[in-house]
Amino acid sequence: MSSSASTAAGGGRHGGTVNGGISHWFADDGLPAVREPLTGDASADVVIVGGGYTGLWTAYYLKKAAPALRITVLEQKFCGYGASGRNGGWLYNGVAGRDRYARLHGREAAVRLQRAMNDTVDEVIRVAAEEGIDADLHKGGVLEVARTPAQLARLKDFHAHELSYGEQDRELYGARETAARIRVADAVGSTWTPHGARLNPVKLVKGLAGAVAALGVTIHEATPVTEIRPRRALTPYGTVSAPYVLRCTEGFTASLKGQRRTWLPMNSSMIATEPLTGAQWEELGWDGREALGDMAHAYMYAQRTADDRIALGGRGIPYRFGSRTDNDGSTRPETVRDLRDILTGFFPSLAGVRIAHAWSGVLGVPRDWCATVTLDPSRGLGWAGGYVGSGVATANLAARTLADLVRLDSGQAGPTELTGLPWTGHKVRKWEPEPLRWLGVQGMYATYRTADRREALTHSARSSRLARVADRVAGRH
Repeated sequence: MSSSASTAAGGGRHGGTVNGGISHWFADDGLPAVREPLTGDASADVVIVGGGYTGLWTAYYLKKAAPALRITVLEQKFCGYGASGRNGGWLYNGVAGRDRYARLHGREAAVRLQRAMNDTVDEVIRVAAEEGIDADLHKGGVLEVARTPAQLARLKDFHAHELSYGEQDRELYGARETAARIRVADAVGSTWTPHGARLNPVKLVKGLAGAVAALGVTIHEATPVTEIRPRRALTPYGTVSAPYVLRCTEGFTASLKGQRRTWLPMNSSMIATEPLTGAQWEELGWDGREALGDMAHAYMYAQRTADDRIALGGRGIPYRFGSRTDNDGSTRPETVRDLRDILTGFFPSLAGVRIAHAWSGVLGVPRDWCATVTLDPSRGLGWAGGYVGSGVATANLAARTLADLVRLDSGQAGPTELTGLPWTGHKVRKWEPEPLRWLGVQGMYATYRTADRREALTHSARSSRLARVADRVAGRH
């Protein structure tokens, strides 16, 4: 994207870094032409609110299964404006809430959910190939590293925990084996799973929107939904009525009437470097183009992009008072500095590298940190989300589950393996009112950062008690 295009998208430049403009992925692939908005009252068989991964995948699988269905997607800006166009491009098998589902429904139910997530990575790759979507996909797996004794202890526990859910192809590495994959400074160990790929999230969402439209799904962009009622979606331009109204709004759910405390819009920020030289990559390794994460409490995530940049993210300002969301992805300078510090801490040889782009976005966090899929037949209302940062793959599985629930309820099909997954119909209490939730989230992440600093200073193999307190307060365990 040119400087003028970035400015039009709401971005700005500071010290050679484009700040905002939605995300680097749009700078790389260009802003889409916005489809026509709704022009009056309309009807459909299914109306989907939200043009991100969840909404588009749901439309895709419903239309493929039942071509005669009249499906309408309503999107407030353009497809991929939210988390689907701003994320780190991790297509991997993590799913929020698995351990809680094991406690509620038994371990075998949670194992089935995990196996479905493992398969989902390949399902997205399969559909992208079938539909001719070039999303810079590379299945190099996910490498998560430990850089302190406490992180190494957590990593070993995490590795064993994943094996207990049937992931027998996961591998545990020491310092030398880790460096053979990616030379991360001070790395003392890592765990690698093959169930992961890096991708360009905007290329995926654009391609998916195009595939959905080609199937005959109606997509209205620049059409904000202000309220969802049983069998109706209300917009400033008219109401769309349908037997099923599906809410697929993830981090933007709080903007809907009556949904302010349903899912908390957690903020996550990213930077992307300028393209690195061949000599720089020879220094770092990373030939397998694995997705890269760590075992810090305030964790980071990164990928080596198709054009040889490093895109790296973490929590900046984790939450804005009143469940507010940003408009264009602009990021505070101190957050950019913090992310740069993480980059150079991992890779000291990149101290002089230019940060080309910085941006932010929100993801949906339920009060119990569990992703869910629900259909209420009595009101014709369904929803899926609350992915807590694992949405690139989870959205696909959730969408397939939601599509199967609609087909089951409408009599078009019977129960499936997906409709029986333990996240189906899960109920979550609402978040606390303000200022309690703002104070709680700010305090939680401040505590995690303090715990990371203490572990780095003490070199203790025990995780900081502060992190355990924050986990309990947050309701994560």
